[in-house]
Amino acid sequence: MDDVIEEELTIVAEREPRRRPALELEALRQPVRRLTHRGPLTLPLHATLDEAVRFMRDRHVGCVLLVDGERLAGIFTERDLLLKVESADRLRPVSEFMTADPDVLKPEAPIVYALNLMSVGGHRHVPLVDDAHRPVGVVSMRDVVHYLVAFFLKEVLTLPPDPMRAEEWRERDGA
Repeated sequence: MDDVIEEELTIVAEREPRRRPALELEALRQPVRRLTHRGPLTLPLHATLDEAVRFMRDRHVGCVLLVDGERLAGIFTERDLLLKVESADRLRPVSEFMTADPDVLKPEAPIVYALNLMSVGGHRHVPLVDDAHRPVGVVSMRDVVHYLVAFFLKEVLTLPPDPMRAEEWRERDGA
């Protein structure tokens, strides 16, 4: 008898439309470490600005963490490059242009804290550090966007290639 009930429940479950995950507060309470899968990209404090820019360009990243030994000392971002640097500064230490003692999070911190730092603090990159203040990663705006897109995957991936023709696309959708 239990087998029959189990089989009926399976059939009913298969007939129900699949529900996509809803974006709820619980999703934002997940640990921030879920947002990134790459380790920290670091340079020593004595690295030159030229080295830092080349390092970021070669790795296609928007920031580099600067360390004093193993401890996080600062962050240098593409925004720092645009707003603080003149062309004659290439050989000066990048530490002169970094943001010293940046806001950081531990990997266990909820994602909502990263969103707060990005929204209220205006940060595009948030370093992740361990208990000894050693860098263990960086969370970027891109990481947050990718996380949020997963909740609306079908809607995002099935958009027409030209937003100016979206109305025409909606009319054809059922064809």
